[in-house]
Amino acid sequence: MSPRSRESHLVELVDTGGGAVGEATVDEAHRAPGRLHRAFSVVLVDDDGRFLLQQRAAVKTRFALRWANACCGHPAPGEAVTDAAARRLAEELGVRTVPLREVGVYVYQAADPDTGRVEFEYDHVLVGALSDFSDISADPAEVAAVEWIAGDDLTTRLSQSPDLYAPWLAGVVSAWRGSTA
Repeated sequence: MSPRSRESHLVELVDTGGGAVGEATVDEAHRAPGRLHRAFSVVLVDDDGRFLLQQRAAVKTRFALRWANACCGHPAPGEAVTDAAARRLAEELGVRTVPLREVGVYVYQAADPDTGRVEFEYDHVLVGALSDFSDISADPAEVAAVEWIAGDDLTTRLSQSPDLYAPWLAGVVSAWRGSTA
């Protein structure tokens, strides 16, 4: 399924406390000024504590070619966040059967300067461990590249070159680091 065809999928609109207040298409939720909706960001770490980055594909409608966490997405209204995250891990990276645990929620709003689309998300941050790298089989329609990076190196890169990264990544990294403290 192409990233553009997912624009017609429904997302769950939420209030600032995460309570469901309605639904909209992905397209509608990401039009300026943005509508707050439920999302998830998956962090995958390896046995050495390294963080998996993915470079978003060029065809992405928001923040294309920026580096981000392992995968992101939106659960359908009423869908469990962990179920949606497991589905997107399989679709984007070919990764299956990785247990995920929620480590926090991060709310952010950011406009893509290239497309004018807006992310305004109540973002559930989920973490999973991946020790078998042969499991990664990235879909080129979703992912341009992947890279494993040490947490401290990622923090340095984020501060030195923030425009190379998705605007939500710093908050996702903070939630991940808070869960390992």
